[in-house]
Formats: sequence, C-alpha cells, structure tokens
Amino acid sequence: MRTQKRWYDYLWIFSLLYLILGFFNILLAWLGLICFITPLLISVIKGSKAYCNKYCGRGQLFGLIGGRLGLSGKRDMPAWLKSKWFRYGFLTFFMLMFMSMLLMTFMVFSGARELRQTVTLLWLFKLPWSFAYIPGVPDGVSQFAFGFYSVMLTSTILGFITMLIFKPRSWCVYCPMGSMTQLICKVKYNKKHKKEAAQWQLM
Repeated sequence: MRTQKRWYDYLWIFSLLYLILGFFNILLAWLGLICFITPLLISVIKGSKAYCNKYCGRGQLFGLIGGRLGLSGKRDMPAWLKSKWFRYGFLTFFMLMFMSMLLMTFMVFSGARELRQTVTLLWLFKLPWSFAYIPGVPDGVSQFAFGFYSVMLTSTILGFITMLIFKPRSWCVYCPMGSMTQLICKVKYNKKHKKEAAQWQLM
C-alpha cells in the first residue's frame, strides 16, 4: 500500500537547492544554520531525534539517490564505523573543525585576518570560490559563509561517498549532528528517570 506523502517528505529539495544556490551566492550558506539549530532545539525541548527521523533533507536526499535511483552499494557498514568510539571521535573532530572555523570568522571580524574567498573540502583541499562572493558585505559575514558552506559541502560529500559504498542512509549512522542529538536525548532521558525515581522515594 502506497503511503501518502507529507510536507516534510520533500525537505530533500531544500538540501539540494542549498548546495546549488550556495555555489553561486555564498551568503546563502547562512541558511544552513536552520539545519544546524533545528535538530538541537528539537532534542533539547522534546528529547527526541525527530529531526533525524523525519525532517533531515540530506538523509532524504541520500535515500532518494541511493535507494530509488539505485546508486547505493547497499552493503552493511563495518562494525567499526558504527562503533561508539568512531561516532563520538568523529563528532569531536568535527566540532574542533567547526570551532576553528568560528575562530577564523572572529579573526576576520576583528581585522586580524583577511577574508579568504575559499571553500575547504574534506578539511584539506582549499578551492578558490571568489565567483560566489557578494561585494559590499562585511568580511566577517562572508568569512562565516565560506566556512559554513565548506562544512556543509564536506559532510554532504562524505555522506555521498558512504552512500555509494554502503546502504543509502549510512551517513546517518555517524553523522555528527545525529551523535550530538543522541547525547542530548540520553541526558534528558536520564534526568527524567532520576527525577521520577526521586519522587517515588519521597512517596
């Protein structure tokens, strides 16, 4: 039986448009903060991973390309890629790179560094990206956009490579945002049960 489509089933279009439009106008990279802040808010407020399960446009995009279009290797991921040490290790590395990007942005804002009109792929390869630069915007604003687009594009490429080798949404297994929201949900769950246990003891 064919299930009825809902509005959030089409969020993959947003992810695709983000990558395409950011290629030509780097300031649109700021829109990626929606995908960064929303899952954190949902996990903090609701204590759930609803964003990963329903609203992640990137996961939907991998599912569409790898599943429906048949471009996935459809193999199971090796155990080490699914292990806690790898997932949380990758989260730590990802956050260090993100903090480095924020530091660079701060230095450009303060005038200590000049704007770098480059996008860094896989944290190693710096590509000239001046064609996407919009003049007349504060350098710090542009620097954050270049850095954040680098992060979003790099994670998408990693997810795409993982999709080609393994199952369509294998990226979701070690996605830093997924690992982060899972940690938040665990903390909220533990706090809730500790509170309930304390209330039972008082009765």
